[in-house]
Amino acid sequence: MITSEEIKKRLWDGANELRGSMDASRYKDYMLGLMFYKFLSDKTLETFKITAGVESATEAQLVEEYINAKNEYGEELEKMIQNVLGYFVAPEYLYQIWLKDIKEGDFEVQKVADSLNSFERSIVGTDEANDFKGLFSSSTLDLSDTALGSNLNERNKNIKALILLFADLNMVALQKGDILGDAYEYLIGQFAMESGKKAGEFYTPHQVSEVMAQIVAKTTDIKSIYDPTVGSGSLLLTVKKHLSKDKQKDLSYYGQEKNTATYNLTRMNLLLHGVKPNKMTVRNGDTLGHDWPEDPENPNEGVLFDAVVMNPPYSAKNWNKAELKVSDPRFEIAGALPPDSKGDFAFLLHGLFHLSTKGSMAIVLPHGVLFRGSSEGEIRKRLIDKNQIDAVIGLPANLFTNTGIPVCVIILKKNRALTDPLLLIDASKNFIKVGKQNVLQEKDIAKIVDVYTAKEEVEGYSHLASLQEIKQNEYNLNIPRYVQAIEEDIAHDVDAHLYGGIPQENIDNLKILADLVPELLKENLEEIRPGYARLKNSIKEMTDTILEHENILALSKEIEEKTSEYITKYWQQLKTISKDADLADLQESMLKEIKQILKAFDHLDLYAGYQLIAEIWRDSLVGDTELIANEGFYTACRMREANMVTKGTGKNKREVQDGWKGKIIPNELIAKFLYADELKALDDKQSQISEWESQLAELVEAAKQEDSQEYDALFETIKRDKDDEPTDAFDKSKLKAELKQANKGESKYSFLKKVDKLIADSAKLAKELKTDETTLWDAVEERILVLTDEEVDQLVYHKWFGNTVQNMVDLINASLKAELNTLQKLEERYANTLDEIDAELESLLSDFDTLKNELEVR
Repeated sequence: MITSEEIKKRLWDGANELRGSMDASRYKDYMLGLMFYKFLSDKTLETFKITAGVESATEAQLVEEYINAKNEYGEELEKMIQNVLGYFVAPEYLYQIWLKDIKEGDFEVQKVADSLNSFERSIVGTDEANDFKGLFSSSTLDLSDTALGSNLNERNKNIKALILLFADLNMVALQKGDILGDAYEYLIGQFAMESGKKAGEFYTPHQVSEVMAQIVAKTTDIKSIYDPTVGSGSLLLTVKKHLSKDKQKDLSYYGQEKNTATYNLTRMNLLLHGVKPNKMTVRNGDTLGHDWPEDPENPNEGVLFDAVVMNPPYSAKNWNKAELKVSDPRFEIAGALPPDSKGDFAFLLHGLFHLSTKGSMAIVLPHGVLFRGSSEGEIRKRLIDKNQIDAVIGLPANLFTNTGIPVCVIILKKNRALTDPLLLIDASKNFIKVGKQNVLQEKDIAKIVDVYTAKEEVEGYSHLASLQEIKQNEYNLNIPRYVQAIEEDIAHDVDAHLYGGIPQENIDNLKILADLVPELLKENLEEIRPGYARLKNSIKEMTDTILEHENILALSKEIEEKTSEYITKYWQQLKTISKDADLADLQESMLKEIKQILKAFDHLDLYAGYQLIAEIWRDSLVGDTELIANEGFYTACRMREANMVTKGTGKNKREVQDGWKGKIIPNELIAKFLYADELKALDDKQSQISEWESQLAELVEAAKQEDSQEYDALFETIKRDKDDEPTDAFDKSKLKAELKQANKGESKYSFLKKVDKLIADSAKLAKELKTDETTLWDAVEERILVLTDEEVDQLVYHKWFGNTVQNMVDLINASLKAELNTLQKLEERYANTLDEIDAELESLLSDFDTLKNELEVR
């Protein structure tokens, strides 16, 4: 069985291999378009198989049966399939026919073009025509494009290679587990990262989508959702993911996209994620040029939605080409039109206009909308006075591939009470760097959503601003006006610099130490004068004492017990997971519960603990649980697969098998736990080789020193480079020749013999080591297949949760050590008083004068 992670890797590796120099933003249209056509062909065959009652037929037999049925029943068969699916692919135009032609050497790219055109014709006049019309238009898939190849042969070759990439994938089976949709979305994201600035038109980074989707999904009853700048549809689908299965079934999706190729991508993406055609309404059009969607029963009124999400083009210039007026219903609430040079508020107002009274809206915009003046200032004032801005969330810079500027997410609601404060969150400093991009981690997203949901004030992170407070700031919503960053640098104390000692004010700020080990903190400090103290012991001694204190040991034990109980509970669930289990729900349950557990403990970073579990899922459980659900725990854990490695370069580059590897249990883990003695023996031999190599290196260096015995004995045996300069190794042939001529009683012979023996011993042991390594890893590869249940339990438990308990305990230790580190910095800062510094300076000046007087002028 192929897992979703394996499919993603294979398809993306294939894309990189096949696209050559073609721009990623263009190549994606061909790859994703053909992948979708394979899905349509597979769905057509699956429907035929069920309706014709040929369940046991192979794919080749099924294609033959479909061709025969078409010859016999003609349009009647086509209508039957169309009634079920809303579309059909004619037998002669199936993806499987392309594959047959390739196999028989009869493939021509024109057959692909004919197939795509046939599909377009087949949906004309159907209820689903709008959902499928133009999906494969030449503006999206231009099979005559010279970027695919400078001539017909090249284009044939490249399209053929792309078709073969999906040949063995059963798209119907993959869609049922949402694997196909996930792979499609993954490819869109990968193409976006490769496309750089061109990605802005079709993709919202996953972590930004998560922030918006979770806030909207967790705080609103959603039956309909609208994205006016829908791009690839990723925002709509991310919201869907955070709704219950029952709500997903009834959810209606609406979207509008100006770019035709991206509009086609949206429809494909939704369909591949199992969204039924009757539940999706996507339009190719300019959102700001003409209001859409309008209520069919009330033409002058817009359709209202439970949720509106959008990531519009930032500060779009010349947005008002339709010469809209303030009288446009979308802008009446604002009393002003946004400036022509910046369309940010135009998109916001359009979305707000289509938001239902009880709905929620999330939009990503540049920070300028929070403080710019003129008509934008007027619009912002109107929205604030009407209290329709619920929250402003500042995100880090450089999250997007198409811009490095920092952005904010604005949450809007129409049903807020006039007394409800506006929440401002500064999440701009919470990220990690991955390559050139800044990335929000799972813990960063969770913290944003939690603080928003609880409407919580967190020092240095969030603030609830009243309308009066915002008015005092002249309706400026620039986040730093409301959320003051916590000053990490401790202010210097002049008195402490002059006379020494740590200020008591700084000691009082060590809240964790004061709360958990107050008596130890007091015992380790002595007052040197009112308001100032010094340490009686070193920080190392203090740290050792504190970490062994009964309070800390008891707290650590409690965390350990709670974490162990938590792991035991989910260990059993993960082992027995079934095919119909909702893995996303299980993941959400684990993440939610670890937060609840850690919330009971003061003074530790519960989001750091959340991140630990999130990473276990990301690095192991996402792929492992999928296999376990399909194969069963012990069967899946004994499975192995070919270990493929890349050999050669250029035209000789190829994938070859280099042994086997466990699909769930890594070979290295089996070796560590079940072949510890053998591993130690290998390490010992490697250490011995390293020791001999070190001795040889020392002898080479000594032989380069002209006044040494080694030089006389060994210099001529050192290898030379092309310029006849000595290298860092001995020449074995020269060494042998010198050894034959040397007298056994001379020191030269001893040195030569020593080097010769070191080289021979190293070579012999290296050969043994290689043989032993091969024997060990061959044994490990076979052992995977016959692991006992107990061994499987031990190995998988260690892989998933091996260090988790200790990592959770370390969270409290990390908090304590952070304050102890602060204490050490304060001790070092004020260690030398001004008198001591003056005395040292006078001593240095005196030494300088003495030295100066001793100097003789010649």
